[in-house]
Amino acid sequence: MHDHSHSHDHHSHSHGHEHHHDHDHHHASHGHSHQRRDPFEWELFWNRYRSWLIAVAALLIAWSTLFTVRETEFALVTQFGKPVGTVTEAGLNAKVPLLHQVQFFDRRLRVYNPPRSEFLTMDKKNLSIDSYALWQIADPEAFVQTVGNERAAEMRLHDLVWAGLAAAVAGLDLEEIVSTSPKLVKTDKALDKLAERSGAEALERYGIRVVDVRIKRLNLPEQNKQSVYARMRAERERIARQYRAEGEEQALRIRAEADRKKEEILAKAYKEAETTKGDGDAQAARIYGAAYSRNEAFYKLTRTLETYRKALDKDTTVILSADSELLRLMTRGQ
Repeated sequence: MHDHSHSHDHHSHSHGHEHHHDHDHHHASHGHSHQRRDPFEWELFWNRYRSWLIAVAALLIAWSTLFTVRETEFALVTQFGKPVGTVTEAGLNAKVPLLHQVQFFDRRLRVYNPPRSEFLTMDKKNLSIDSYALWQIADPEAFVQTVGNERAAEMRLHDLVWAGLAAAVAGLDLEEIVSTSPKLVKTDKALDKLAERSGAEALERYGIRVVDVRIKRLNLPEQNKQSVYARMRAERERIARQYRAEGEEQALRIRAEADRKKEEILAKAYKEAETTKGDGDAQAARIYGAAYSRNEAFYKLTRTLETYRKALDKDTTVILSADSELLRLMTRGQ
């Protein structure tokens, strides 16, 4: 009884051990078969897609090596953040992959419009001025090392332009900035000097070239407008009164001169008329004397007829006495 039980346990144990061993052997055989198929599959994959993989690798190398610079750009090549070269010519260029980085900057003109500011002229007039500045990046290396971006560059530019504009306005009177006479205005010259000075300083400090600085709009502060307008009206009224007084004075002078010339002309004309009249009377007297001396009766008749023509017409009634000489001439003819 005891021997049979022991034999059974041994048989069961052996059977379990053999089964476990076969199972492990099966797994080992399966894993060995899988490892033998991997090289074949990779070789098949490589043979099928080799040209595509080479093309993709070439594109990645080209993409990380080559870069293009456009006509409107600068390219700054840096190595670990430090500039190692600048490309200013447009076209295709190369760099070291993973070692070099490229930054692009627009080389075209930019317009900066600073906020409106108030400035004091040399004659103590307060002005509100809107201005603008034209600028561009001239030295990319200096630009990156000093300012780094456009916003920071405009902040530095604002300081330069504001200080220069304040100094320029402070050196001019109001009529040299705004005037109806172009000869008095000196703003253009002052702004040209401002652009030259600020441009030189900006180029040296920040790699920025200031091309031009100009005034867009000029106005008076709101609190000063009414008082300025009142002074302008008073000044214009004073000038108008002066013009009217000068006009009246000139009119009186012209009228007096005209009256004097009129009197001279009338006096001369009267003198000439009297002279002509005297000469006519003398000539008539001579003619009458000559006619009378030649034929006294004919002369009397002619004078009588002229008297009739002047004194008598159809509406005239004449009453004469019997011994009237006129009646005698009319009735007797002598």
